[in-house]
Amino acid sequence: MPTCRFGKHPPKHDYRTLRFQRYLAQGVSPLPSCDVLGRVYSNLKVSDPTVLFPIDGNDTYGDCTIAALAHAVTTFNGMIDKEVVPTRQSVVKLYLHLTGGLDSGLNELDVLNYWRKHPFSSEKVLAYVSIDPKHHEHVQLAIAMFGGVYLGFHVQRDCLKDFEARRPWTPGPLTHDGHAVLAVAYDQEGLTVLTWGNTQKATWAWWDECVDEAYALLPTAAKDSDFAKGFSFKQLEADLADVAA
Repeated sequence: MPTCRFGKHPPKHDYRTLRFQRYLAQGVSPLPSCDVLGRVYSNLKVSDPTVLFPIDGNDTYGDCTIAALAHAVTTFNGMIDKEVVPTRQSVVKLYLHLTGGLDSGLNELDVLNYWRKHPFSSEKVLAYVSIDPKHHEHVQLAIAMFGGVYLGFHVQRDCLKDFEARRPWTPGPLTHDGHAVLAVAYDQEGLTVLTWGNTQKATWAWWDECVDEAYALLPTAAKDSDFAKGFSFKQLEADLADVAA
């Protein structure tokens, strides 16, 4: 088992950050479960997470905020039958670029603001919107609509032990560490996230105890009116223009 590192800073708040719930159509609700990861595996004929979602240097550096972006790139492309796996070198290079060469960890909001303006592994998000972690239905809708949720959490004491033992994350005493992952599936028991070159289950009770920020990432395919029914991309574009003005 490789060494696993953390590296997410506490949430950074910006009044200009757009909110997911503003763009949902009235009455839209999630299905009881959704498995985006299974769809990616089926499309790409690959079911080994170490191949599609490698550790990306997160055994050496606290670059989890960038590794989670790499996993989003692979997921976005896997949903449309394309296999794109960013290299470890590209992940570490972007991490050190944003930290100024220090292994200091990063803030998720700063990472997303950078990605919205600069391509990473030839991919760029059209936008991102924050999700209130207390609204499980919104988290579920974002996974189903956009393929995943980019999230950050307080690390509980047994986080690494549970990961190594392949046990779901559950609530526990919190440490001072923060970690970033991508959630790619959910059911009524909890979620599946990608981290450290593997998948990890987590309960909704863990989510409520530990998660302190969550974002829906809109890939370029979201411009298609059929991509995410029930989500107003036109309104989002108008609001983005107002924020940028």
